[in-house]
Amino acid sequence: MRTAPFPIRFADNARWADLERLRAGSPMYDAVVDEVKGRQIRIGDRWLTDFASCNYLGFDLEPDIIAAIDDAVRQWGTHPSWSRLLGNPRLYIDIEDRLTELLGAEDTLVLPTITHIHMSVIPALVGRGWVFLDGQAHRTIYDGCIAARGLGATMRRFPTGDLDALAALLKAAPRGVTKLICLDGVNSMTGNMPDLQALAALARDHEAVVYIDDAHGFGVIGERSPDETSPYGTRGNSLVRHLGESYENIILVGGFSKAYSSLLAFVALPTRLKNHLKVAAAPYLYSGPSPTASLATVLAGFIVNDERGDQIRQSLYLKTARVLRATAELGLAVPNTSGLPIVEIPLRSAADIDAVGNYLFDAGVYVTLAAYPLVPRSEVGFRIQITAANTDDEIADLCGVLADLAAQDRLQHVST
Repeated sequence: MRTAPFPIRFADNARWADLERLRAGSPMYDAVVDEVKGRQIRIGDRWLTDFASCNYLGFDLEPDIIAAIDDAVRQWGTHPSWSRLLGNPRLYIDIEDRLTELLGAEDTLVLPTITHIHMSVIPALVGRGWVFLDGQAHRTIYDGCIAARGLGATMRRFPTGDLDALAALLKAAPRGVTKLICLDGVNSMTGNMPDLQALAALARDHEAVVYIDDAHGFGVIGERSPDETSPYGTRGNSLVRHLGESYENIILVGGFSKAYSSLLAFVALPTRLKNHLKVAAAPYLYSGPSPTASLATVLAGFIVNDERGDQIRQSLYLKTARVLRATAELGLAVPNTSGLPIVEIPLRSAADIDAVGNYLFDAGVYVTLAAYPLVPRSEVGFRIQITAANTDDEIADLCGVLADLAAQDRLQHVST
């Protein structure tokens, strides 16, 4: 039995103190989910409504998608364990063909996760050039940029939405170097979108490339149409098409782990770059592939999306609109201006995070607690994610719990 402390010294322990306290003591953190029935989850002996899921379209519960797994596994086994460089099950090629058509991109490359992509593709693309990082970009994008910097790239950060600041940084970069601008599409906390058209125009003026992670937009928002069933647009083919942009000087990253409920991610990019990444991006060369079940459910998800996707998105929009109406009527300082199904609720006091988490748990509402340093102290609160699989009664119960918390003066209100 080991008696001496293990010789690892954690740096900056104070920075993680709030998160560690919640991990150790909050029922909302590090929880073991024992059972799932629809959007009801059981943790121990408590049933709660799940508003922490990113399965926006409810594909995780779709019988037609679940049924697709059996035949694929019988044909391919559970996990054809070649790296993609060595062998590609036909499922991969079928997915890339369907995805390229859906997105309207020149080409696509699928890899296991978005984190894999950021950590390998950002360094491979920028090389020893310059990478410009949005100040509120997702941590995984930041990590990819840090990896690029470690391999010789120059990294600069710019304030979110400040195109003048970004333009000044772009002008300062040496002529002839690769310039990569990295940011989120639909923001994972606010649910809002960047001004992609202005950003793309700036990038083209400076011979730069926009690298955009639309993990939370793909499958939810898509191209606009006169007969669309909701403001989310049609087909769920992501931010670029939703905002009417082209792929000129734009690389789109997205994933199937949210709206499509499958373990797979993609890069939409020119074929020339795709072929380069096949020899330069570590996950293509070395990583084991996604399980067969994930590949099968992606392909089945395409079919459901074609047949019923816009109706599902309409249901998701209406449920989200109901929650956002409730927060507006309560006067809450909710940053969501897009109407997308990510609703951040900042607390009046960051110190209330433990008590609010316990109250929500006791009220049977499971959410994502956003503690420092995951967000700045001024933005500590919780994130609600609505899915098409949430019932109208579950939405009503959520609105009632938000009203109770507002009456307790726990939540930030709009300044008057």
